[in-house]
Amino acid sequence: MSPTKNDRTLSRGDVGALVGFCIAGVVIAVYFTVYSIVRIIELAGGRQVPVRVEFRGDSVDLPLSTGGSIPVGLESGTIVAPQLPLVAVVPGIIAQVLQIITVVVVIACLILLARLTIGGRIFGRGRTAVVATAGITGLLGFSGVRFFDNMLANATVSRIADNGIDNAVLTVEPFTFILAAFVVALITTVFSIGDRLQRETDGLV
Repeated sequence: MSPTKNDRTLSRGDVGALVGFCIAGVVIAVYFTVYSIVRIIELAGGRQVPVRVEFRGDSVDLPLSTGGSIPVGLESGTIVAPQLPLVAVVPGIIAQVLQIITVVVVIACLILLARLTIGGRIFGRGRTAVVATAGITGLLGFSGVRFFDNMLANATVSRIADNGIDNAVLTVEPFTFILAAFVVALITTVFSIGDRLQRETDGLV
């Protein structure tokens, strides 16, 4: 059976779009890598480090220009830590390293998928494996980033406020994680079914 009967030739517009996608992916990967490296250097310094903190929705009094104040729900904010403890620096750096790895792996998989698609064949076992790898890596990787960032925030608040602030301790929202897992499973299943249908179609040609 000749491969040319089963593969499809993409138009120049499709190829151009996929090449543009690959270039954009490289730019995104470089941006996240540079950002994470800068953040690692900032965390390693340990002084005057801005740390994003999430709260349990406690209210604070917001002063008005006309006098008095009104209660406002506080969900998140940025605390500038004069000096970070080691227990905060380590998870913060781990989060950034994990972010670099996750972004690079996911984008590399998607670029590889785009390159394989340029050949004119969308479905295949190798392509399904690439999609599954990208999805699982992104799901677990970004969940891990969230987890370690939360450790950084909790340790920072504990040191600065001497445990006087009850900040959020949840690392991953269950609904978001379940939704992301569902999307990854759905996409992987679609590619798996597409591969099977492609092989069945090839057998009829």
